[in-house]
Amino acid sequence: MSDRARIVVVGLGPGDTDLLTTGTRAAIDAHPVRYLRTIRHPAARAVPDAISLDEVYETATTMAAVYTTIVERLVAAATDHGTVLYAVPGSPSVAERTVELLLTDDRIDVEVVPALSFLDLTWVRLGIDPVALGVRVVDGHRFAVEAAGERGPLLVAQCDTADVLSDIKLALDSGLDPCLGPDAQVVVLQRLGLPDERIDSVPWTDLDRIEADHLTSILLPRLAAPIAREFMAFVELVATLRAECPWDREQTHDSLRRHLLEESYEVLEALDHLDVEAAEGYDHLEEELGDLLFQILFHCRLAAEAGQFTIADVATNVHDKLRSRHPHVFGEVDAPDADAVVANWEQIKKSEKGRESVFDGVPDAIPALLYALKVGKKAASLPPQQQLPLDEVDPGAALEAVRVQPDEDTIGTLLMAVVDLARSAGVDPETALRTTALRRRDAARAFELSTQPEA
Repeated sequence: MSDRARIVVVGLGPGDTDLLTTGTRAAIDAHPVRYLRTIRHPAARAVPDAISLDEVYETATTMAAVYTTIVERLVAAATDHGTVLYAVPGSPSVAERTVELLLTDDRIDVEVVPALSFLDLTWVRLGIDPVALGVRVVDGHRFAVEAAGERGPLLVAQCDTADVLSDIKLALDSGLDPCLGPDAQVVVLQRLGLPDERIDSVPWTDLDRIEADHLTSILLPRLAAPIAREFMAFVELVATLRAECPWDREQTHDSLRRHLLEESYEVLEALDHLDVEAAEGYDHLEEELGDLLFQILFHCRLAAEAGQFTIADVATNVHDKLRSRHPHVFGEVDAPDADAVVANWEQIKKSEKGRESVFDGVPDAIPALLYALKVGKKAASLPPQQQLPLDEVDPGAALEAVRVQPDEDTIGTLLMAVVDLARSAGVDPETALRTTALRRRDAARAFELSTQPEA
């Protein structure tokens, strides 16, 4: 038997105390040190002398911080007392992020006592078989993400604020055409299992007018179009082109290389002509980003045909990578400024890739100016004790050396010194050089035209 601290998790069911299971009641009686995730539940009174964690919701800045803070408090309490009871609304196994985190925490042992969830009451009240209808349950706080590509029916849980309902309505209405028809109704379920429970059918356009609380859910019927329809339609279009267009059928990862490069440069050109203050150039940028996205989806389609990965895998991979490389946002690491963020990023990347050096993995084939900038950034990201003394060359001394002997070595050193100077000043040398070159081109062209002999 494990000597680790232990947390016993029980569910308070979807309604009043009459829906508590015998196992839950026995666990409550057997464990005197008790915690409640929230007292805002009709069966909370069944857990006497419990410590409420409601104040965590009031002090934390994000929901992610709420969950991690609750887990840390429970682990600390279990460490002090040996075993503690943790009571959550509904079932511990349904829409309980804190329980998910506890189950993956290797500092403690966790026992989950089965309980009724709000889903059990929902299917009874609606008189439906969720398996036969293929109902999917999604979190209202993450509706736009979890419902992407779905056509329904969807049961949207945790619709606890007007803001959540407003976000759901916006997601349904964000495409060229709404996902639901103008006369479509949705079912609003509130406080199931309580004397004041309500089940109403309302127009979906009135979602943001509902008085929501923590016991509110919504059933969306079959949708006319999937959530995030435009992106899913784009994915389907690429698959259709690949299957039916002779040119697209012939393409390979290698044959598409130049197209990917060309579209990338066209995006850069669109950025060069973007005027943020005057709000000009966005139409061009939108078009070029679409062309670049097509290239990305095409490569994903080729990989999917080879049984390697899909666009969903790509999105999941980069999502997880960005979370792991931002511990100052999603974890406990402190990063007071941008330089600290970059240093953390490089060290995390080095560890993830199993590289001996932060310089490993810099592509040799990228343009020299960008290569020099990357090398300088990675050198600056090293801890002070690992940085090469006098690594940066004084631009003045480098310029004087070029004047004395202008060869490949001295000119390369000068260019590296200029790149380091630009990096230290927060200036992108590629953009600076391009802007200056364009300015010189325009001036030279104007002078050329002005001095041409008349025809």
